[in-house]
Amino acid sequence: MSAPKNPTTADELRGAGLRVTAARVALLETVREGDHLGVEALASGVRARVGHISLQAVYEALQALATAGLVRRIEPPGSPALFEGRVGDNHHHIVCRSCGVIADVDCAVGHAPCLTASDDHGFSIDEAEVIYWGLCPACSTTSSS
Repeated sequence: MSAPKNPTTADELRGAGLRVTAARVALLETVREGDHLGVEALASGVRARVGHISLQAVYEALQALATAGLVRRIEPPGSPALFEGRVGDNHHHIVCRSCGVIADVDCAVGHAPCLTASDDHGFSIDEAEVIYWGLCPACSTTSSS
């Protein structure tokens, strides 16, 4: 009996009901290999893999991937939209006030939605978004010297 085959990126796209294209495969792989990347950086990564792709095509593909739950869009205040491949665990982020570097922070409680609202106003809450702010180690060292 053979070991179960790991799904390919194309399999994941098909499983999410998305059409498989070279650009979508390259984009999903670029997001997953990156770290909270903006659209310009993602477009560059896709172009390095498959050649020309318009910025509009990247935006449209990111929207489709985010809607399908294959990538996560985050928008820290004062920052353009960023995309990451870590999905489905309702983790949070910490942002450096000085250089803007972003790091993942695991859920405060361990399961979604991680926080209980003091008043849910009748909503069925399924996600909480928390952004911690501070100085990263490099910026902390710079500011104290």
